Amino acid sequence: MAGLLIALVATVVVIGLIGLLRDESNGDGGDAASAPATIGVTLSEFKIDGNLTATPGDVSLLVTNNGSQQHNLAVRETGAETPMLNAGENATLALGTLEPGTYELLCTVAGHAESGMSAPLEVTTTPAPAGEAAGATTHDHTSPDFDADAMDKLMLDSMLAFPAETEGVGNQILEPEILPDGTKQFELTAAITKWEVSPGVIVDAWSYNGIVPGPMIKVDVGDTVRVIFNNETPMASDIHWHGLPVPNAQDGVSPYTQDMVKSGDSFTYEFTLEQPMIAMYHAHMHSQISVPNGMFAAFIVGENPIPRGQTISGITIPEDLVLAEEIPMVLNDAGVIGLTLNGKSFPATAPMVLQEGEWASVHYYNEGLTAHPMHLHGFPQLVYAKDGIPLDHPYWADTINVAPGERYSVLFQGSIPGVWVWHCHILTHVERDEGLFGMATAVVVEEAAATTEGGAAEEPPTEDASAEG
Repeated sequence: MAGLLIALVATVVVIGLIGLLRDESNGDGGDAASAPATIGVTLSEFKIDGNLTATPGDVSLLVTNNGSQQHNLAVRETGAETPMLNAGENATLALGTLEPGTYELLCTVAGHAESGMSAPLEVTTTPAPAGEAAGATTHDHTSPDFDADAMDKLMLDSMLAFPAETEGVGNQILEPEILPDGTKQFELTAAITKWEVSPGVIVDAWSYNGIVPGPMIKVDVGDTVRVIFNNETPMASDIHWHGLPVPNAQDGVSPYTQDMVKSGDSFTYEFTLEQPMIAMYHAHMHSQISVPNGMFAAFIVGENPIPRGQTISGITIPEDLVLAEEIPMVLNDAGVIGLTLNGKSFPATAPMVLQEGEWASVHYYNEGLTAHPMHLHGFPQLVYAKDGIPLDHPYWADTINVAPGERYSVLFQGSIPGVWVWHCHILTHVERDEGLFGMATAVVVEEAAATTEGGAAEEPPTEDASAEG
């Protein structure tokens, strides 16, 4: 009987201890650690959103990629980071015990932090204002404090600023030195230079000859080309001739086809080109840094193979067609250059201006990290070459999806006067809360002057003549 009594007393003591420990774990005066605080964080182009405050102690971040590109989240002070997240994916990032202070959250994809994907995480004993839910976005469109008129004004102001002037023009044709044997010699210098992407936004671009995109090289079929490459960047580099049929020793992939060109050194490439090509050139070594940051350019060999005289889907291309414009449009989405067309972000992108009825050719080049569906309002685009190779069956489309490394050559006619928007159709690549930006421009078709019966253009009426009428 005494043994049974002792056992009952021991059980009561154990139950009491368990209850005491449970009370302490619930924060009722005990010192046991509480569960980690979890903060919701959302990533998009190009911002980090959430109620970014926490109390000292164990902190975890629930990170969701609401954007259209790959992103990750890192904490600069601790070195912790998530894996790369595709659109719609999420991951939990455990940060452990954080002391009071400010911690920088950022996306480590080249150029994304500089484009706005950096935000402070405040660890403080002062609680966040009541009613702020973790992971709340910075713009609650259902809130009574939401100012739609202000956002409308931002959008309109950004659109009316087009086209804006900035310093620097890319894609300028590089004139060669003609050597005694007829070889065309070019000189390219890679360096970090200042580049104005949009009005007032000046970045440290990795450039060829100081421009982004680098200078365009145009040669004839049968030409022997010599390129002297000077590397003034802080890292070793080389030049890959993307899409050009060159000897293996000239392919520009160190250390396989050549020695790397160290900072301050030079290397000379030489090859003969025997067929028409729509190609490009860019760095290969350390390309994840140098190419998104600006080291890319167009290289065109021979005549543009337009399907003159062909009838495609009931539309006949004129036999005597003369192009009013032929341009490369180089697409980028990363690095310090960011979401750009030919190295510029809207409203600094250059419009194409045509007279009513004129034809234009565009070579899309994607030097970015994701595909871009390029949509032209008003006119269908005739896709007649892929990667510089003429298509046996050209086709019409209003949106052309251009993947990284690809080139598409298209033809269209400015048949209707007006301002026609031209943009990437991933909408976050062209619009944000602050207004239109990034991969947008326009085709401006000017109305043809009226003609008299004899075919001459009519002179506009003078002010006096108008008054008399």
